[in-house]
Amino acid sequence: MTSALWYRHILPFTLLLGLLAVATLAGDWLLHRFDLVWVGRYLGIPGTLLIIGSLFYSLRKRKIITSGNVKSWLSMHEVGTWLGSLMVLLHAGIHFNAILPWLATVAMGVNVISGMVGKLLLARSREHVLGQRDHYQLRGLSKDEVERAVFWDAVTLDAMTKWRKIHIPIFIVFAVLALGHIISIFLFWGWI
Repeated sequence: MTSALWYRHILPFTLLLGLLAVATLAGDWLLHRFDLVWVGRYLGIPGTLLIIGSLFYSLRKRKIITSGNVKSWLSMHEVGTWLGSLMVLLHAGIHFNAILPWLATVAMGVNVISGMVGKLLLARSREHVLGQRDHYQLRGLSKDEVERAVFWDAVTLDAMTKWRKIHIPIFIVFAVLALGHIISIFLFWGWI
């Protein structure tokens, strides 16, 4: 059971997060090595657009958008936010020019990690409750006895599904900081 948890949940989480860190460091090194730092300056734009585009999953999940499969939208959300975050991290680079962009970058990182942890915990909890339910059914318990036996696990699972109540405020902090950064860039570049 523990090895299954490791291989199915913790290892993929660790690999995705590690890959994001390695890709960021390698990309930043390559941009500096080939004197393409200016490219990194503009990677924030497509990165931000990918992150914004990934929000269509939330719209589909809440049935504001009715087309498409929710599972497909979730996959696009996960890939879009990962790639968008990579581009934004490359955009941020290792330069410490101002506090607002770094606060936005940190908030984005916390948001990405919160989304990945939420997915891990929710999937693990759901599997646990289903496994317990199957276990009790195989032992011959009636449907009511099974439901009573897994009641607290199911309550915990229900609480776990509410992790979005933490994830969404973290996203809002990130969005406000990112918007502040974008507006300040428009002001400094004279676009507004």
